[in-house]
Amino acid sequence: MATLGHPTPILRSFDEARTKDFYLNYLGFELVFEHRFEDWAPLYMAVKLGDCVLHLSEHYGDATPGAALRIPVDDVSAYMADLRAKKHGNSRPGEPQETPWGTREISIADPSSNRLTFFTPIDGAA
Repeated sequence: MATLGHPTPILRSFDEARTKDFYLNYLGFELVFEHRFEDWAPLYMAVKLGDCVLHLSEHYGDATPGAALRIPVDDVSAYMADLRAKKHGNSRPGEPQETPWGTREISIADPSSNRLTFFTPIDGAA
């Protein structure tokens, strides 16, 4: 039987400048690559933070705005504090919330209305 690796989500994006500002400057991801078939063509890019790799695409049909992702983080409270300290104009996460399924989490919408939920398991829960 085949062994599967980590999936790479593709999220829809619409505005290159706002998307880069949000993922690179605000969330702290690094740019892995950018691709366009022509100079005028839509952008397809990859970003990475730790083991989390995301692809962001302006291409029609690659993804639908409003997707939701759950991303584990070693300390969601510390990550939230880092994000709030940046005073980003369009996003300010609230305090982490404890869930009935044993996580502490925050949710943030990106410029294309994709919801990113960052979570930390509480006491070994998943």
